[in-house]
Amino acid sequence: MTPDRYAVVGNPIGHSLSPRIHALFAEQTGQHLVYEARLGRPEHFAEDVREWFREGLRGLNVTVPFKEEAFRLVDQHSRRAGRAGAVNTIWIEADGLLTGDNTDGAGFLRDLTQRLGFDPGGRAILILGAGGATRGLLEPLLGAAPARLVIANRTPEKARGLQQDFADLARGARLEASGLEDMPAGPYDLVINATAAGLGSGGLALPPALLGASGIAYDLVYGPAARRFLEWAGAQGAATVTDGLGMLVEQAAEAFAIWRGVRPETAPVLAAIRDTAGIG
Repeated sequence: MTPDRYAVVGNPIGHSLSPRIHALFAEQTGQHLVYEARLGRPEHFAEDVREWFREGLRGLNVTVPFKEEAFRLVDQHSRRAGRAGAVNTIWIEADGLLTGDNTDGAGFLRDLTQRLGFDPGGRAILILGAGGATRGLLEPLLGAAPARLVIANRTPEKARGLQQDFADLARGARLEASGLEDMPAGPYDLVINATAAGLGSGGLALPPALLGASGIAYDLVYGPAARRFLEWAGAQGAATVTDGLGMLVEQAAEAFAIWRGVRPETAPVLAAIRDTAGIG
């Protein structure tokens, strides 16, 4: 029996851990599939993706720099993809239409609540950065009813744009926006680095006293790129510091569940990926 085919597309893509993650999911759940990494061509992204699905691809994950282009490509969006303005998971319907979803926010929230045991309800949260990554987190975070959520960005106008776009979801939360130079004082229970910049050497310059005594520092990237932010957080007395590998595995599990109708257990997969990829 020919296995169902899935893939991840990005540029660059050689570093992707997604094929290994989905292979472990398939082994664990007894699913018959193959999953590969494909290099996206910026000038031919849309035509390539549609051709792949015509050739029999069942589902596609999308990573940088194509998530916004994937949003424009698909025929229909999930609610959360519409909010995020970006698509990272695509599948083909029985009628041939392509549906796009965004599993990043759900993956982040699941990692935060299940693995780290952090309930955002009633807490103070600071997000550094106002790009696509932050946009994908805001709906699930605001849905968890924090007391306060601050978006701080190098360009304050971009942070205020997100504040306006998501104001209807804030409900009882104080949703604020600022520049990085004048962010509201802490302490925060959770500080999320959603920027592409590390600390120092022209990157972020953060003030002290941002983190509370039991605070969590979470960098959305993983591996060496997260090191400076997490070292800074540790020096500030953060109770927990973590990179984004857990989010990567959880968002992949969300996509796998959409495609295959079964949700894999993520803890053993995360442990195996950290071990084999050498990511401490």
